[in-house]
Amino acid sequence: MPKEWAVRSGLNRGSVVSTSITPNGRLVIDPKYDLERTLRTAVVKPSPHLSREIIGKYLLGYDVIRVEAKDRITIDQREIIRETSSRLVGLEIIEEDYGKVVIQCLLEPSALPPDKILRREHLITSGMYRDVVAALVKGDVQLAKSVTIRDNEVDRLYFLLVRILRTVIQNPALSEKLEVFPIDCLDYRLTASLVESVGDLSSQIAEYVIRLNGKKLPENVLNPLSNLQKTVYESYQDAVAAFLSKSISIAESVRKRRDEVGEKHRQVESACNALPIDIAQSLIAITSLISSIYDHSVDISDLTTPRMH
Repeated sequence: MPKEWAVRSGLNRGSVVSTSITPNGRLVIDPKYDLERTLRTAVVKPSPHLSREIIGKYLLGYDVIRVEAKDRITIDQREIIRETSSRLVGLEIIEEDYGKVVIQCLLEPSALPPDKILRREHLITSGMYRDVVAALVKGDVQLAKSVTIRDNEVDRLYFLLVRILRTVIQNPALSEKLEVFPIDCLDYRLTASLVESVGDLSSQIAEYVIRLNGKKLPENVLNPLSNLQKTVYESYQDAVAAFLSKSISIAESVRKRRDEVGEKHRQVESACNALPIDIAQSLIAITSLISSIYDHSVDISDLTTPRMH
């Protein structure tokens, strides 16, 4: 071992280290083998960007976040801390007095495989998309409103996945345990971001449905719209399945639907020409958002890499 590295890592003659081989053939040596994981602590000062500061420390993998004021923490600042903590999975206030609030993440990273979090994020966004289209077809404003509410949970899972991925990159032992290597983390991060965007797009569709206020659509519009949303839904399901299973054939099937989606998009727009201008504009906007979900599906499928043997 290089002497300078060994000294900096606190290694002596006879010290035990762990080794692992990455998928690209590199040998990783971890000097922290079998040591109890120490909690990483960050100190944050109250500021106009307090919420963003807390989220940033959470995403960087800090276990304990101490919000400390020079004098006292105001009621408004305490409310920001509580609201921000509620948006982040596993973050709980464990100590509080007039001048400080201590927040701790109580989750164990090794119990949260990235694929499990991504599957949950995808499940929620799939339900949001399916329900918002049903709300449009049925003129169900309450169902549309329920879709917008679910977007918060998608954000929580996205933040959690980013935290886990950053922890994996910094911890070779955890990487090996979860079988997620640093080279995989970027693809997971990009895919999770695209899945989160599908939730955002579904929420935007829900806003248009709410504005339509239960207006019934004619059959000549509903039929092509139903055909488009079905193809896009199948593409989204296949894209995430391809990424998680590393199936190139499924990934290719998503991209091959591009012409079909484009044609069905044009059919919906054509059917809108006979509608009142305000309804037509909303439906054209909705159709564009649905097509954007397909574009995101293609992007996810493009991140699919073959399984390494």
